[in-house]
Amino acid sequence: MIEVKHEGKWAQQIISLQKEDGTWGRYFHTLSQPTVEQPITTEQALRRLRVLGYTIKDEPIRKAVDCMAACLRGERVIDDYNEKKHDWPLFTKLMLSTWVKIFDPTNEQALAFARQWGYTVEKSFENGCFDKEKHAKAFAEQFGRLPNRQSGFEMGYGFLYDAYLLQGVLTPDTEGLLLDFYLSKPDGIYYVGSGQLNILPTIFASRRTSFYLAGLEILAGYSVAREKLGFAVDWLNSHKDGNGRWDLSSKSNDGIYFPLSDSWRKSENRIADCTERIIKLLQQITN
Repeated sequence: MIEVKHEGKWAQQIISLQKEDGTWGRYFHTLSQPTVEQPITTEQALRRLRVLGYTIKDEPIRKAVDCMAACLRGERVIDDYNEKKHDWPLFTKLMLSTWVKIFDPTNEQALAFARQWGYTVEKSFENGCFDKEKHAKAFAEQFGRLPNRQSGFEMGYGFLYDAYLLQGVLTPDTEGLLLDFYLSKPDGIYYVGSGQLNILPTIFASRRTSFYLAGLEILAGYSVAREKLGFAVDWLNSHKDGNGRWDLSSKSNDGIYFPLSDSWRKSENRIADCTERIIKLLQQITN
């Protein structure tokens, strides 16, 4: 698999804003009050640095993971933001466990929560499809109460957090059912903007395709990805140019997944970035 770290101006801009405690300021999940001093949240910074190839071996990531792990252990609070419609402590635990596990898959606190969440999935899909009543019962077993029917993250799966957190903790059969669920979900993976993943984008060279690929990139982390995502391999290969490369056009510059290079003024840089990303995805699916 291609592992390239882009240490240019995009990464340096983000790293320069990191605080001593490892965060990027007060808010973790939201950007409800962006300011000149705090233009990015910790979650947004981590998401972008990961796209640019940063790992737990890099100090900015290590500092952030140490901070989040301390929050999971109850030693500190990452911020005082609160959304009233959710059980915010539980949602925070879901978010933090997910990001810690993404960068440090061996972290015990994150793994413990992932196994709890995974238990609810195993029970929810044990009849071959998602069952709301079984989900509610399993949720109550793990968390001591029925899920809040007004809270999307408690009532089922489909968030970016679920999709990352559950990798490596489910049986292959349940993985397959969960990927079928994600692929057929009309709005795709929440927070990614991927759209329904078993419907291919009509225009390949587009921002829509970039977000579509983001959904596939998450699902490619499952052991059943080769079986479930084979249709995407054929589609991607059909869009190679005569030199065996890909171009999603300048419209795909979204500030999250692209650009990787410092500048797209030269089309060669854009094509190189698109090709790097797609080759990495193909290797994830087919390996």
